[in-house]
Amino acid sequence: MAEAPSKIESMRKWVVEHKLRAVGCLWLTGISSSIAYNWSRPNMKSSVKIIHARLHAQALTLAALVGSACVEYYDNKYGSSGPKVDKYTSQYMAHAHKD
Repeated sequence: MAEAPSKIESMRKWVVEHKLRAVGCLWLTGISSSIAYNWSRPNMKSSVKIIHARLHAQALTLAALVGSACVEYYDNKYGSSGPKVDKYTSQYMAHAHKD
């Protein structure tokens, strides 16, 4: 019987399948929280609050894109089952274990 995937593994799989949705949700969360934080500071103009919120959300989006690229790279290099072994490495390992 197959073991249920871990929470991190299922999250990684969801991010791989829905990259843009994950980045968009992170952006929306970032800009919403930044606006909420900036609106709690009464000594700033509304335009400055909006500019700060946009900058915070933009930095968060760039970080999300870099994270998404790392997940994609890892998934292409190793797949969902861990590191891949090419045929030459497996042939070498087979000969090494015979001796």
